[in-house]
Amino acid sequence: MICRFILCLTLCCCAAPQGWAGDWPQFLGPTRNGVYVGTDLANAWPAEGPAAVWHKKVGEGFSGVAVADHLLVLFHRLGDKEVVECLDARTGAPKWSYSYPTSYHDDFGFDEGPRATPCIDSTRVYTFGAEGMLLCLDLSDGKKVWQLDTKKEFHQGKGFFGMACSPLVEGNNVLLNIGGPDGAGVVAFDKGSGRVAWKSTDDEAGYASPVAATIHDRRYAFFFTRAGLVADDPASGKVQFQFPWRSRDNASVNAATPLIIDDMIFLSACYGTGAVLLRVRDNGVEPIWSGDEILSNHYATSVRRGDFLYGIDGRADPGFSPAPSLRCVELKTGKIRWQTDSVGAASIILAGDSLVILTAGGELIRAAASPEAYKELARVQIMPDQVRSFPALADGFLYARSKDKLECFDLSVKSRK
Repeated sequence: MICRFILCLTLCCCAAPQGWAGDWPQFLGPTRNGVYVGTDLANAWPAEGPAAVWHKKVGEGFSGVAVADHLLVLFHRLGDKEVVECLDARTGAPKWSYSYPTSYHDDFGFDEGPRATPCIDSTRVYTFGAEGMLLCLDLSDGKKVWQLDTKKEFHQGKGFFGMACSPLVEGNNVLLNIGGPDGAGVVAFDKGSGRVAWKSTDDEAGYASPVAATIHDRRYAFFFTRAGLVADDPASGKVQFQFPWRSRDNASVNAATPLIIDDMIFLSACYGTGAVLLRVRDNGVEPIWSGDEILSNHYATSVRRGDFLYGIDGRADPGFSPAPSLRCVELKTGKIRWQTDSVGAASIILAGDSLVILTAGGELIRAAASPEAYKELARVQIMPDQVRSFPALADGFLYARSKDKLECFDLSVKSRK
């Protein structure tokens, strides 16, 4: 059965934009690995939980928010339009709004809003809609810089749940896993004009977003397509190597973003696919370990602290048995150090020596990022059920989105006015 819960994918990442340590300008944060680099979080929360600062009613969609320089960009659907809004990140006050028509229809009768988190790159913001509309706006005033209907241009399929890949800003290009035929599996666009710079592969798109990294003095753009891993030269589009990794089940998708760790790549997927740790060599990759019983990420990307991975193992569909579990796994061996069934489906941010966990049921959990045992430090219900968007953590504020509301919570040690 096709996984309906995969609709929650906000797996939308892009190259690390310009910004400061407190920003969260894209899915999975400034370094695209779920790590919060700030040092301003409080060591403990009040019994009632972190203070709620502001909230805003929102439309349809599973897109997370992007935050840079105290500006927040929200992407959602209101009526028959996909809407990009800019808010003051500290107060929620509106700055500007831009919209365009959409007729996207979900074949399974679920949410029909955009899936992709915006990407802020310096003075520009890039969004990718559920029907494939690629948009570049000026961050200061919301004026359109350029816009391209990729479905009209490349004729890619709708997939199970629409298009969800966020722009990856790398050098002068914006990269997307388009999933089109005739060599348009991966496409690079000039970030200033929107013109096509190069195309690569015939791979269908999955629900994972690309990531860029330098390994052995060579720059790569990594795409976890529906077929597996593709490593391209981000400047030319030349394929450096590929690694097939997907289930034989036609209903399967690759959804978790690749995690780059030194010269290693961690890939993970459900549907009997499992996880694999790869080491990059001169002409490709070689597996270090793999298995389907170790850490199979459905959609939520694992985080890494030191020599250990922390992530959600198992299918995140509501009611699916067995329920997903939070696990700690030795990075270099794949050995499971501990697991707990007390968390369920969730998204994870690493903040110092703590895991900041937002569950699909709306609970916020803080746990120790320790391989010794699962140690829960705090747990509080902060939102209603159906939390499907990946949160953002910027300047000590947590931005979390439920089905119809965006809320801001103060997790910092500083007093807010």
